[in-house]
Amino acid sequence: MTSDGTHIEPADADDFHRVLADHPRYWGERDMRALHLLAMVQEFGDTCLVARAPDGIRGYVFGFVTPARTGYVHLIATRDDTRGTGLGRRLYGAFAAAAARQGAERLKAITSVANTGSQAFHRRLGFAARAVEDYDGAGRPMVVFGRALPL
Repeated sequence: MTSDGTHIEPADADDFHRVLADHPRYWGERDMRALHLLAMVQEFGDTCLVARAPDGIRGYVFGFVTPARTGYVHLIATRDDTRGTGLGRRLYGAFAAAAARQGAERLKAITSVANTGSQAFHRRLGFAARAVEDYDGAGRPMVVFGRALPL
């Protein structure tokens, strides 16, 4: 727990629904609700984490570990009033530790080529980035991030 009362812990179904209810606080105008899958929280609970504080969920990371020992971050978001505080870095650190406990040796994430904020954030965390054409279907390139553990 930090001095502001924030602690990172596994998410549950109630957390998932709270995050969706406050979706604009995490994603602004972008509608990312379709990428939020309750099954992820239900099936990969140890790597779906929330940053909880007295004023609610300040951020979250949903991911899992693949059979190829890769910790894949599906979604990471911080609430609009917590950006720039280091919370995203803390969430990634907690996810990396949980993934390593499950045998992960690497981390992976993806983002759209237009999401320059995500690209800068991942590069600051030491990820290599490469654009992959047709990653998300024909004519839909994505930026793929990867790095070895530990974070």
